Amino acid sequence: MSTVSESYLVGLIGEGITQSLTPPMQEREADRHGVRYLYRPVDLTEIGLDGSAAGELLRQGRDLGFNAFNITHPCKQLVMGQLDDISDDARRLGAVNTVLIQGGSFIGHNTDFSGFGTALGEGLPGAGLGSVVQLGTGGAGAAVAYALLKAGVQHLSLMDLDADRVAARVDTLKGFFPDQVITAVGQAELPQALAAAEGLVNATPVGMHMHPGLPLDAGLLEQRHWVADVVYRPVETELIRTATAKGCRVLDGGYMAVGQAADAFALITGRSPDAGRMRAHFLELIAQGR
Repeated sequence: MSTVSESYLVGLIGEGITQSLTPPMQEREADRHGVRYLYRPVDLTEIGLDGSAAGELLRQGRDLGFNAFNITHPCKQLVMGQLDDISDDARRLGAVNTVLIQGGSFIGHNTDFSGFGTALGEGLPGAGLGSVVQLGTGGAGAAVAYALLKAGVQHLSLMDLDADRVAARVDTLKGFFPDQVITAVGQAELPQALAAAEGLVNATPVGMHMHPGLPLDAGLLEQRHWVADVVYRPVETELIRTATAKGCRVLDGGYMAVGQAADAFALITGRSPDAGRMRAHFLELIAQGR
C-alpha cells in the first residue's frame, strides 16, 4: 500500500461549476497514486462574484495555502493579466485553464488544447490528418483547432455561424501555423469541404442536453470519415450515434474532458496519470447522473 508523503490543495474557479466532474476525477486519481489531494470548487455564482474577481481569489488562495487552481468560464481570458508567467501555448490561445502556484508566483497553462490532442491520439490512433473540418470556433473551438494543427492536420476548414469570429480565428492560426492551410467555410461550402476531408470535429454546443440535434446534415457523413465531438453531456450525442451507425470511427467528448483533467493533474503533481483509469471513472460518474 502506498505511503502518503505529499498533499495538494486545489480549487476550480468559475460559474456554475459545483457539478464539475474534474474534482472527483482528480481526487480519485490522486488516491491511486497514494497522494492526499483535496479539490474544491469556488463557484462565482454561489458566492455572488463575477469573473473579474478571479485574480483576487487566486491571491487569497495562495495566502491560504492552495497549490493550484483550474480556471473555467468566464475567467479563462480575464485571469491572464493576473499571472506572473504563462506557457507559450496558453499565451497563443489567449486563455488559461490551469494556474500553478509556485514560490508565491502564478504560472498559467492551458490543458484544453493538450487534452484534446491526447484524446485524439489515444481515442483515434492513426486518424487521417490530411484534411479536417471543424464546426465552431468559440472557446472550446479555439483550443481544438490549435490542437488539431499541432497534431499535424495539413488543411483545416473552420465553420462558424459568426463570420467575424471564424475569420479572426483563421487569421490568428495562420500566424502560428504558416506551413498549414487554414480556411473559413460557409454553410454552402460545407459539403465540398467534407467531401475532401478525412475527419470532422464538432466544437459547437449542438448535441448538449439543452441543445439537442445534429450540427450538420447527416447525409454529409460517410463511413470513411472519423468524427469527434467535444460535447460530453450526453457522452453519446446524436452526432456520435449517427456517425457510429454509418460505420465511422468516433471520439466522444468524454475523451477531451478526461484529457484536460489528466493533463492538469500531471502539471499540478508532476505525476503521470492513468488516462484510461480516469476515463473509466468519468463514465461511472456520468452513469450516476453526475
